[in-house]
Amino acid sequence: MAQKKDTLRHLFAGGCAGTVGAIVTCPLEVIKTRLQSSGIAIHSVYYPQVQLGTLSGGGVVRPSASVPPGVLQVLKSILEKEGPRSLFRGLGPNLVGVAPSRAVYFASYSKAKEKFNAIFVPNSNIVHMCSAGSAAFVTNSMMNPIWMVKTRMQLEMRVRGSKQTNALQCARNVYQTEGMRGFYRGLTASYAGISETIICFVVYEGLKKRLHEMDLSANSSGEKGSTNFLGLMLAAAFSKGCASCIAYPHEVIRTRLREEGTKYKTFCQTARLVAREEGYLAFYRGLLAQLFRQIPNTAIVLSTYELLIYVLNEKPN
Repeated sequence: MAQKKDTLRHLFAGGCAGTVGAIVTCPLEVIKTRLQSSGIAIHSVYYPQVQLGTLSGGGVVRPSASVPPGVLQVLKSILEKEGPRSLFRGLGPNLVGVAPSRAVYFASYSKAKEKFNAIFVPNSNIVHMCSAGSAAFVTNSMMNPIWMVKTRMQLEMRVRGSKQTNALQCARNVYQTEGMRGFYRGLTASYAGISETIICFVVYEGLKKRLHEMDLSANSSGEKGSTNFLGLMLAAAFSKGCASCIAYPHEVIRTRLREEGTKYKTFCQTARLVAREEGYLAFYRGLLAQLFRQIPNTAIVLSTYELLIYVLNEKPN
């Protein structure tokens, strides 16, 4: 009974934390996804000349010149051409998926950590690595169809005032054109991205342990809780920043694999094509937007999770 209650606490805390983070950082995720795309983001909508197809058979424009835009250029273009609502494209499936995905992730991480602590030296780096990797594998396998729909919606560009495709229409289009396999496009890149999760949690757990040791050695006061919370946010932000910079190329490959009518078929083939046609710097397009989004998002998610576990009278493992 106690174990079941413990799992429910982690599910609830993880789900709430993921929802808060998704809402706050959604505009930056849309910008990042546009920048990662081959046809839409990189040849974007600044000076229209050429017609480009969309999900429902309509069209958007793309320029003849292909100068990669920056974060502010994409933001300005979306606001001018599509309106502020487009900054929240894909938020629906994100909210549908983020709570269960974070809940499953944190619950899986907690259970895996418990199991691996019995096999390896408790709370060692190998335990954190195996736990983070196992949780990411389970979550990616379960949630890929939702993230696939979210990415397609974020890549769709429409003129301000025109009707945009909703999540159900997008999902129906994927099924009709690509079948069930279409919902699992980019899954291999997500598995490659497990390395980012492992790096993030190893660094985060190390910093959290250090903060705990510092807290024990310091004289406790009324400020203890707020200091710990701020420290956890900074630790989460730093760990995610390091992990994102190291493992970012898999994000670009995953977005390319999820594009509609794409020439990209497999992980390795996509990597070769991008390197040959656009150069190695293309693997880091959108990194700035990713850091702006992921660092505060991870800080919000992990610190909210830790806070809720604390409020629910459950000391984090």
